[in-house]
Amino acid sequence: MPDRKRWLALYVLCGGMLMIVLDATIVNVALADIQQDLGFTSAGLAWVVNGYLISFGGLLMLAGRLGDLIGRRTMFLSGLVVFTVASVLCGLAINEVTLIAARFLQGVGGAMTSAVILGMIFAMFPDPREQAKAIGRYAFVASAGGAIGLLLGGLLTALDWRLIFLVNLPIGVLVGFGALKILDKDQGAGLKDGADVPGAVLITAALMLGVYTIVKPAAEYGWTDPVTLGLGVASLVLLAGFVAREATAKTPLMPLKIFRSRNLSGANVIQVVTVAGMFGMFFMGSLYLKQVLGYEPMQLGLAFFPVAAIMGLLSVRYSEGLVMKFGPRKVLIPGLSLILAALLWLTQAPVDGSYLLHIFGPMVLFGTGAGLAFPALMNLAMSGVEPDEAGLASGLANTTMQVGGALGLAVLATLSASKTADLMAAGTPANEALTSGFQLAFWIGAALVVAALVAAVVILKSVPAGGPDLDDELLLEAEVASERTAI
Repeated sequence: MPDRKRWLALYVLCGGMLMIVLDATIVNVALADIQQDLGFTSAGLAWVVNGYLISFGGLLMLAGRLGDLIGRRTMFLSGLVVFTVASVLCGLAINEVTLIAARFLQGVGGAMTSAVILGMIFAMFPDPREQAKAIGRYAFVASAGGAIGLLLGGLLTALDWRLIFLVNLPIGVLVGFGALKILDKDQGAGLKDGADVPGAVLITAALMLGVYTIVKPAAEYGWTDPVTLGLGVASLVLLAGFVAREATAKTPLMPLKIFRSRNLSGANVIQVVTVAGMFGMFFMGSLYLKQVLGYEPMQLGLAFFPVAAIMGLLSVRYSEGLVMKFGPRKVLIPGLSLILAALLWLTQAPVDGSYLLHIFGPMVLFGTGAGLAFPALMNLAMSGVEPDEAGLASGLANTTMQVGGALGLAVLATLSASKTADLMAAGTPANEALTSGFQLAFWIGAALVVAALVAAVVILKSVPAGGPDLDDELLLEAEVASERTAI
């Protein structure tokens, strides 16, 4: 593919990813309006978010592998159609049932579209320096899209909440047209090389049940509730069944050898924990600004703008040079340290907090840290991957991000709400009780990022700056294969 066309293709892929990432947060701003207009109950309203998360998180790995088998361009375009149609159905919803069903379908389309993007980027940019630059742009969209969603959500909700869904129609058409014109066709390996139906059923059921357990019973009844524990155990049993199936299947859906890359496995573990901790900033931070400081939707979006701006500057302009000069591991660790500093700063946010004194600084630190950490994580998450497994690795990276987000939402929201309720029962004023609950969430988020830092130091291996991101074991295999070919 010519150089100019490759970069245009990258922008098309990032446009599709941005549309999907925006949708994960833009809805949060409009929930109150949706509830009032469609008469949602509080329990039903949660499913506007949960329906999307369950189908999205549950299907990412399957969609990524199917992209390897039937062609990533085909999977991307198919998902784009499903997502766009579902968005229109969301915007036209007339009651609880139609909106929740359309949100579930949106999640299906989102999984199909986003699962293969990283794999396509790695295939288009084999050169390490260009690859780092392309991943920087993708990482900005994938991680800063949440902050942009809050800003855009405030603007569109002020006009009509239905616009947050209907705006996807022109964007989807534009991205789809660009994809048809610019993205090269790829055949895929063929279903005969990986049509593992039992494995597909097991992993999809395990992930959907796991995400459901996190966002529903765990968030509402607590982690020790019998329903939560029972569903959690069932999800783990299904996951164990999937691993056993893949270890013995002739044509596995997910070859387990992919996890032999220490950096790939470590990056996905770190991503789960980091994204879970980050919800202390995005979700709990937005609630603090709204419920304690009284911010309106537009003010809320503007408050998070520094995060998106700084992440954009670093990801697009500087992260590639830093990763190439120092290696992804040495860029990741300072990035995680800055995210940790941001969360620790927020633990001191008071009832009468000032944006300049208590919020702006953490936003700057968080934007800087995430702008460094996520491009490095994306590089590590695709390390040592064979070309025909790039879609699977891409789907895995997106899965760990979604599961981490759902886990963070459930853990932080549950523990924060519990502390707030206990303080209010003891007679503490509402604002003070809310603030204490949010501070606890920030402390827990900080602890999760500390765990991510420990994992980064202990698990990850240094990669030569500017060199190929392969583990020693995989390099040895490649050398042996090369010698056999020569013989």
